[in-house]
Amino acid sequence: MSTAYQQINDAESPFAPAGEKFAVLVRHMQSPEALRMTHGELEADVVARTRDIARDVVQGHLNLRAAAERPVRVVGAEGVERPERRRSFRRLRLVVGEVEVPRLLYQAPGVRGLSPQDAALSLPKDCFSMGVRRRVAEEVCWGSFDHAVERLASTTGASIAKRQVEQLARASAVDFEAFYSARTAEPEGDEQLLVLTFDGAGLIMRTEALRAETRREAEKAAKMPKAWPERTKSGEKPNRKRMAEVAAVYGISRFVRTADDIMGELASIKGVRPADRPVRPRPVNKRVWASVQREMADVIEEGFREALRRDPDGRRRWVVLVDGQQQQLHAIQAAAKRHGVHLTIVCDFIHVMEYLWKAANCFHAAGSDDARKWVSEHARMLLEGADPSQVAAGMRRSATLRKLEVRAAVDKCARYLLGRRDYVRYGDALAEGFPIASGVIEGACRHLVRDRLDCCGARWSVEGAEAVLKIRALTTSGDFEAYWALHLAREHERNHLSAYAGAAPPDPIPRPRLRLVKS
Repeated sequence: MSTAYQQINDAESPFAPAGEKFAVLVRHMQSPEALRMTHGELEADVVARTRDIARDVVQGHLNLRAAAERPVRVVGAEGVERPERRRSFRRLRLVVGEVEVPRLLYQAPGVRGLSPQDAALSLPKDCFSMGVRRRVAEEVCWGSFDHAVERLASTTGASIAKRQVEQLARASAVDFEAFYSARTAEPEGDEQLLVLTFDGAGLIMRTEALRAETRREAEKAAKMPKAWPERTKSGEKPNRKRMAEVAAVYGISRFVRTADDIMGELASIKGVRPADRPVRPRPVNKRVWASVQREMADVIEEGFREALRRDPDGRRRWVVLVDGQQQQLHAIQAAAKRHGVHLTIVCDFIHVMEYLWKAANCFHAAGSDDARKWVSEHARMLLEGADPSQVAAGMRRSATLRKLEVRAAVDKCARYLLGRRDYVRYGDALAEGFPIASGVIEGACRHLVRDRLDCCGARWSVEGAEAVLKIRALTTSGDFEAYWALHLAREHERNHLSAYAGAAPPDPIPRPRLRLVKS
């Protein structure tokens, strides 16, 4: 055994304070007061006391490391040696409380000091441990920053401010793009469809976080005098929102259906569920994500890269599901041309139904049986493969013959069908077994974005919203554990390996010498 290790063994145990507190805890558990506790009181008392014991155990281990540390030669990445050394310490906030990390700090004029002990422990740049950072990421994923502060204060020994919570959340998401670009594709069958789907969801932002045009309108509106506070309708937030582009990529088996099957599914929504309805295939290897910081075209480009990662040789059938927004369609077509990909674009059938319902209300009373019949007839025509141009022309002609005074919704529906006639060929899509409804992306918009970021009273910065969206995307896609392992490795590389010559920090603790014993 080396001299350093012998000195540690000869010294007073660094874990003595933890041992004393544990002995106190055992005596307390045998006391009359503890015997009168309910199980809830007992549990809370033990958790609080053992947290202090755990903190003392960690502190004892750090003191043990400091006692074992011996001088080494330290050369930075810039080639400058640090000959000067001194004893130093830094504070570290763990989930069990705050500790001090004693270590040797090596310095030289004109360069920053380095501590090999920090590298051995893979300490972060600030005082918050990776355990605290993970708890922050997990909390902000599901609740507000204020809620994260309260949760950390009540369930850990870490004290953290709201601004620091946002900063740590942003820092925890920095490797999001690197994680997905380096990930290998999971195996999927070539017979499965490869589905890409995109949509947008608005978030209420701080004024300075709005896009330029929206910000100018918001600032102009703020300067206008108001005689009485204006009240907006539910969901209306003029000049206060910024769109987050939501994307999803997944594989799914073909599911051939007919117009009768779809109309039957629509009837089952109203409670009439067919007994012999076939089992719908479920999406596999689904990845969802969203960005409020990047432009729509950039998110769509990332969707194509994800799809190409899964199908680099173009063996599978690509289907793109959208709601028909023109800017989105142009970006998809441009990306497909850029990558040389052949794909089929399908406009969401439910979105078309919304247009049909509004048009029906021009011909018949809203909610009447006649309106439902009109919608059913026109929906069936599209599902059976009728030319969308003929369907649009027919409803316009009917409105003209009836001399409707209010026909804006009819014309709007007809324009939608005409402008997207190549993407509402539902007869062909059903025969090919393609999905025709964008339930996956609608669910992603709700679960990924609105359930967390569209809470009442929330006002977001671009960076804060982007970080939360990335963390929620990782969790929703089931990738958080794998991501966190990569994040820890990259943090170690950024904070420590990159600071030393050859990306190799010296070992601050000498290894014990093993003696060869002859038998």
